[in-house]
Amino acid sequence: MRALVAGARRLQPQQLAFIQRLARIESPSDDASATRRALDFAAREAHALGARVKIMKAPPSGGILSAAFGPRSAKSRVLLLGHLDTVWPLGTLKSMPVKLEGKTLHGPGVFDMKAGVAIAFTALRLLKEAGADDRLAVQLLLSSDEETGSRASRAAIEHAAKNCSAVFVLEPAQSLAYKTARKGTGNWRIDVHGRAAHAGVDFEKGRSAVLELARQLERIAAFTDLRRGLTVSAGLIGGGTTTNVVPAHAWAEGDLRIARKSDAARIMAKFDRLRPIDRECEIEISAEINRPPMERTRGTARLFTRARLLASELDWDLEEAATGGASDGNFTSALGIPTLDGMGAVGLGAHAAHEQIDVTELPRRTALLAALMATQE
Repeated sequence: MRALVAGARRLQPQQLAFIQRLARIESPSDDASATRRALDFAAREAHALGARVKIMKAPPSGGILSAAFGPRSAKSRVLLLGHLDTVWPLGTLKSMPVKLEGKTLHGPGVFDMKAGVAIAFTALRLLKEAGADDRLAVQLLLSSDEETGSRASRAAIEHAAKNCSAVFVLEPAQSLAYKTARKGTGNWRIDVHGRAAHAGVDFEKGRSAVLELARQLERIAAFTDLRRGLTVSAGLIGGGTTTNVVPAHAWAEGDLRIARKSDAARIMAKFDRLRPIDRECEIEISAEINRPPMERTRGTARLFTRARLLASELDWDLEEAATGGASDGNFTSALGIPTLDGMGAVGLGAHAAHEQIDVTELPRRTALLAALMATQE
């Protein structure tokens, strides 16, 4: 482990340059051309390391980079999983430039998760230098629509994971910890149809969609069960036309989170059972779980135990954490593949103007990823 850390420190200048170059390639999820530029950059880097590189089409996203390292005949394969898209629109660099200030690197996407991509590439370089790549099979998969739900890339992610004994996800760390559990995520929408009327002349003839929506939202809010890690919240709401008209239409959209796969059917059934309180109104409900929860399985627990033992060789007391946020690791874990997440950079400000990483943490996190790959059976 200490030799790997020393190697990671030696490679840190190149690693920092990689992060800065990648962060300056702005890659918002909704711009396929922009994310393709980031994919092309990563593809060139992977090819230079000797990978068998392919960029798969996945419209409407910019695509998916698949880079295979090591022998095709290996019995065991590891999947490194990440994404190159960010939440930041083109032009963000003007107000939020990439800059290194002492031990901190600032910039859009550096924490979520371009530094994680750099950690993966540097760990692979360490293994190549050590000659371990001759016996180790690794597939690196980088998508370009993770921030918007991975609808275009999910099938490719699941297909790749099925051929692997472990998945390492290079999403940002939670404080210093690896993530062994994540909540599943979903969306819901309710549309209410009432009856319009003049609010002064024919008030009693109207049926307020806004009032019905308010009552329904109280019901929906009551679906939350904090003891089970199940939350339901409204995020967007609208309705009505003008102040002097009883509103004929109102709507709301929201978020739902589940910690247990078994709760998916439970929460869907609750939405299905909603009925109008005012029987002269109509409601339309749609709800879905778009990412299953990443539950702490036995395989993931064993993987974390090995990571913690390796980290202890550096006097590093590695901790594990659970989070309400989701990632592509949710998909692989739900297939039963041991999955460790949050193996990327240490920092703060994901999706915020103060996004940054702590560059001093890069060497040991890079070394630990390399060690986990090298010791995977």
